[in-house]
Amino acid sequence: MTSVGADAAYPMGEPVDQARFRAVLGRFATGVTVVTCVVDGADHAMTANSLTSVSLAPPLVLICVERETRFHEAILAATHWGVSVLGSPARGAATWLATRGRPLAGQLDPVAHHRSSLTEVALVDDALAWLEVRTTAVHDGGDHSIIVGEVVSLALADDPPPALTFFRGRYGHLD
Repeated sequence: MTSVGADAAYPMGEPVDQARFRAVLGRFATGVTVVTCVVDGADHAMTANSLTSVSLAPPLVLICVERETRFHEAILAATHWGVSVLGSPARGAATWLATRGRPLAGQLDPVAHHRSSLTEVALVDDALAWLEVRTTAVHDGGDHSIIVGEVVSLALADDPPPALTFFRGRYGHLD
């Protein structure tokens, strides 16, 4: 284990190295989701592993969205958003929707998806579960915004594939 000595455990005033911070958090295995919303008739989507359950009563979740992305503006403008918890067959969709600079128009064309009848957000077909969420709060999170929302609808896949995972910068799966 690589660590810092006891006397230097909390060095004041020294910034945390961003590359090392990313490497450390990369050791935390997560699931993979696609978050979607619709603004002015245009679909917006991003791949995220920052989905967190916040509360059971009311049912709340949060996502973290980088401020410098086009999705950030969209999620703030949208009242509702969808979350698709991805299965391993959706690895291509996860990779595509994590690609910076992809065209906005038609970005969901290569992704098998369906549209919710409740909120009209796009939901990825190759998913283990789906959530539809109404934004209730936005908090500052440094270079990200923390978007909290109440779950207004949810569903489970009948015959789910293995879960798509992300660990040490790579996709994997969990049966």
